[in-house]
Amino acid sequence: MRLMIASDIHGASGYCEELLKRFEEEGADRLLLLGDILYHGPRNDLPDEYNPKKVIEMLNPLADKLMCVRGNCDTEVDQMVLEFPILADYAIIYVGNRMIYATHGHHINPNDTGNLKAGDILLSGHTHIPMCEERNGILCLNPGSVSIPKENSKHSYMIIDDNNMVWKNLNGEEYMQHYL
Repeated sequence: MRLMIASDIHGASGYCEELLKRFEEEGADRLLLLGDILYHGPRNDLPDEYNPKKVIEMLNPLADKLMCVRGNCDTEVDQMVLEFPILADYAIIYVGNRMIYATHGHHINPNDTGNLKAGDILLSGHTHIPMCEERNGILCLNPGSVSIPKENSKHSYMIIDDNNMVWKNLNGEEYMQHYL
């Protein structure tokens, strides 16, 4: 299965539109959103083209292709307007014999990996900074942010295909890769 992974859209319709163009071009089977879909949050400035209602209109038709976990800015009110579940705190995905624990990252994160053990993969967003780093035998991955990248990173997403992980900017240009 070919997965596209993105995080932190924060209601930015222009960046969401670019992400969905890449989703189609990538030929991914599913799009996994790691939270913070509609609201920009009190710590962030409004992203360019902030229009949560337009983001809703773009994402709802793809409900059967979306998997999501809840971010710290996602609420039950957001769930009322979205036609796909967003309130799970985590998802478990297997790639080969490796377990991926997908979460937003505001609770379980590279600094507090909870009950994960060596060999597991932690996939999280929240920091808005792409990451591929091993900590205590746990591979910690972050796709970065679709709308509000931080620390001079790019507007980005990830592709996981078999044992290959690729980070790309919203122009579809690869800038980082990791093999399992």
